[in-house]
Amino acid sequence: MNFMHALNAAWQDRNSLLCVGLDPDPARFPAHLRGQPDAIFTFCKAIVDATADLVCSFKPQIAYFAAQRAEEQLQALIAHIHSAHPTIPVILDAKRGDIGSTAEQYAIEAFERFKADALTVNPYMGRDSIEPYLAYGDKGIILLCRTSNPGGSDLQFLDVGGEKLYERLARLVSGDWNQSGQCALVVGATFPGEIARVRELTGNMPLLVPGIGAQGGDIEATVRAGCTATGDGLLINSSRAILYAGNGEDFANAARRVAVDTRDAINACRHPA
Repeated sequence: MNFMHALNAAWQDRNSLLCVGLDPDPARFPAHLRGQPDAIFTFCKAIVDATADLVCSFKPQIAYFAAQRAEEQLQALIAHIHSAHPTIPVILDAKRGDIGSTAEQYAIEAFERFKADALTVNPYMGRDSIEPYLAYGDKGIILLCRTSNPGGSDLQFLDVGGEKLYERLARLVSGDWNQSGQCALVVGATFPGEIARVRELTGNMPLLVPGIGAQGGDIEATVRAGCTATGDGLLINSSRAILYAGNGEDFANAARRVAVDTRDAINACRHPA
């Protein structure tokens, strides 16, 4: 799969900008799954199968799997998505950041071990820290730019030669760093003004936007600020609000209902009645 091609096709074929984040917390699972050795895979697979026709991508967060020693379940989950829903790209949310041979190992982990189609990366160590990921020409590299957490302003708003650091990064990534066309940026839904600024600086570059739902980001403001002229360009992520919409045996159906509502709310702003 070529990530950028698959993402563009998913935007069109599913008429959706919704990305479902897979952040499995066993403490929040329905009672009938607790204690099962493969509960994480079973839970996430049910969510995936219930929402696959509604999304442009899935985004498993590696820490939720690694903390439970469930990397094999993550590997099985991504394999299931590729097998059962082969046109949906999978973003491994790991926010890797290092240089040289260590970055090469992180790239092997993401793209060869887990078979992810894209990876989130922390770019603040500079261009050479992302080059090992760019060596995988069909993969997406999604770089942190303006993050959704309040503390992001501590560094990302620093003045660097008359512009904010996140603005400098957006220009670098969309210009010299993106000669292969593999790059995208993370910009939080909690800052729609900064989404608009990043869109202004980067043209049609895809933006992964976390922060709606449990984090309080506004869907309409996000869409207005970040959509391209063709009504796409965004991967609007929702995790907890969808995953934990229900806590009974019908949890996947409850997740689907919230995913439908979220997708439709996004589309109402893309294509106002």
